Amino acid sequence: MKKPQDSSFAVQRRSGHIESTRYWKLSPAEPMGTDCAPYPQSTADREAIEEAAALLREGSTVAFPTETVYGLGADARSTAAVEAVFAAKGRPSDNPLIVHIAERSELDGLVTEVHPSAAALIDAFWPGPLTVVLPVLPGVLSPLVTAGLDTVGVRMPDHPLALALIRAAGCPVAAPSANRSGRPSPTLAAHVLEDLAGYIGGVLDGGAAGVGLESTVVQVQPDGTAAVLRPGGITAEQLAAVLGPGAVTPAPAPAVDVAAGAPGPSTDPAEAPAVASGYSPGAAHAAGDNSPAPRAPGMKYTHYAPRGALGVVRGASAQRVAEAAADLLQAAQRAGEITGLLLFEEHRALYPANAAACVVSLGSLASPEEGARSLYAALRRFDEAGATYILAEACPDTGLGLAIMNRLMKAAGGTVVDAG
Repeated sequence: MKKPQDSSFAVQRRSGHIESTRYWKLSPAEPMGTDCAPYPQSTADREAIEEAAALLREGSTVAFPTETVYGLGADARSTAAVEAVFAAKGRPSDNPLIVHIAERSELDGLVTEVHPSAAALIDAFWPGPLTVVLPVLPGVLSPLVTAGLDTVGVRMPDHPLALALIRAAGCPVAAPSANRSGRPSPTLAAHVLEDLAGYIGGVLDGGAAGVGLESTVVQVQPDGTAAVLRPGGITAEQLAAVLGPGAVTPAPAPAVDVAAGAPGPSTDPAEAPAVASGYSPGAAHAAGDNSPAPRAPGMKYTHYAPRGALGVVRGASAQRVAEAAADLLQAAQRAGEITGLLLFEEHRALYPANAAACVVSLGSLASPEEGARSLYAALRRFDEAGATYILAEACPDTGLGLAIMNRLMKAAGGTVVDAG
């Protein structure tokens, strides 16, 4: 298991000039659907949102919280503004952006049509973590937003601060996750500043994101069925409850490099040891580079990765997974690696004491919402600990677990350790 090397588009120099990025700390947002007063609730909040909206109108970039993760927003109509998003993130230009709107009526000025099945999904899940890919109206958005395709992904976030910002800006807001390309997505404003301070115009700090994983992306076919392009906060089962049994095609699984064996010593101090021979860190990138332009973000390139090497351990039982992971972690420790373990709380007792230098729990398997909410912060904790060799337990790929496994597999570059 080797650490996938950063592609050229994901390499950035840190400027260190945090003061060049505006920062606003806002009052905690109440959940949508509550009986609270409209957000924002204070004069300072209103002033912060107006200042951030002015930056968007001027063509700058602003990071803001949504119910999924923090997004990096820009005026979706302005190519110069969207270019600033790609430059700040180090994002490849063939990776499309999702457009965020605050009112359903704004769709009329962005897309040519909305299939009745797409309309049914919008009715059921907007505002919320669902992105719908629709035929784009020519000439209204920067071609960088759509990566030159004839479609655009649109969603209405379920976060009062995000909606207030979009309304104040008066424009559709293109907003990928507010992190350096390839890194774990940010669920706190601190994560945004860690990756992008000095590269973006401002950060609106509205507290922790709720869902913790990006939106589900779907595209409705002419026959009314829906293809899931990226799993997320809305499960395939929830989509099928609206469209009917058999009407939803699950997202394609990430490529898997099944491996077994013990890590060997690192020949390069910048690399973690290999869990299995034959794993090529460039293979996933090469396959992605030759594939067609994706219809949705997160379909083509390695994403969400910590700085250390990461492998996902799966097996016939939790006991086998724990035994295999413990053996590999011990071998890595003997080789001088700083180890990390990502587990579920039910399995903690299956591991020896001090199984890894940094052990992080995703909570209970019975509560996948907790795992989704804490996944990206957990991956960043391994960076804080300096972990160079990390193993993560797999979880059942049903319901929200499918989205968790999608992100883990992307973060691991498809590397799986089969415990038998």
